[in-house]
Amino acid sequence: MRAAWVEARPSAPTKKSGSRLFRSHVMVDSVVSPMGSESDDKQPEGGQDGKAPPSAREPSVPDACAIEDVRVRSAWRSWLSALATDAEAAIAAAFAYESLQPEGRDAWLDALESDAVTLPVPAMALYAPLLAVESDDARRRRIEVAIASDPDPCAIPSGEVRALRGVARDGVHACIVVEPLYLAFVRVLSCRYTPAGGFVAVKHDPLRNEDDLEPMGELDGVAVEPTPLHVVVEELAHAILADKRERRTTPAAVAAFAHLFVPQLSDGEDAEPRAP
Repeated sequence: MRAAWVEARPSAPTKKSGSRLFRSHVMVDSVVSPMGSESDDKQPEGGQDGKAPPSAREPSVPDACAIEDVRVRSAWRSWLSALATDAEAAIAAAFAYESLQPEGRDAWLDALESDAVTLPVPAMALYAPLLAVESDDARRRRIEVAIASDPDPCAIPSGEVRALRGVARDGVHACIVVEPLYLAFVRVLSCRYTPAGGFVAVKHDPLRNEDDLEPMGELDGVAVEPTPLHVVVEELAHAILADKRERRTTPAAVAAFAHLFVPQLSDGEDAEPRAP
């Protein structure tokens, strides 16, 4: 008696592309192996083709690569879902995407196009971390189109930039600026400075979930309280000019908020800062 069985094995590796990033390919071969000692001239059971009845055939063995791909795809989708609420996941996505070569970035965007429509996650959450680090014009346009195709009003922050400010006993000023970005994400600028002497310390949290922020009642031991934004911006502008007069470079973290006071950054050294 002869029985047919199938062996599943992964095919040769193929180049990853967007639609195939998490898919595997399996080739199935039919193999006939001896199962008894009957002579070759004896009519085999199960029909003229020499194959055993379907009930006697061995079941196919699950392909290990296919199972692993399912796990990888599940992990990928779980990670994408976290981009809507987890700031660390969003930052990790930006760093990972930035480290890729052009073909890798294209493959990432291809994969997002196929998965985004099946996830309960705003396109803004999926693409905003990538847009923050992408410099190629063509890919930036592609990302912007993807975001625009999912006009979720909840993805665009409705709040305004807010500021807190205080002054220590030694005259050093402290301020915290919180700017909404998208969804529940904000970025935070924390500074200690004197308007006439420049910056003492600067810290920038580029992406935080606002719900995870601790109560902001002090900064490095200096009590701060809500203050009109234009007051804080004007003081920061004075500190920038003070650093320029001393030929010190404006801290990169402060420059990241330049849109709040662009006129001051482009003024001459002796120009008076203007409130936005």
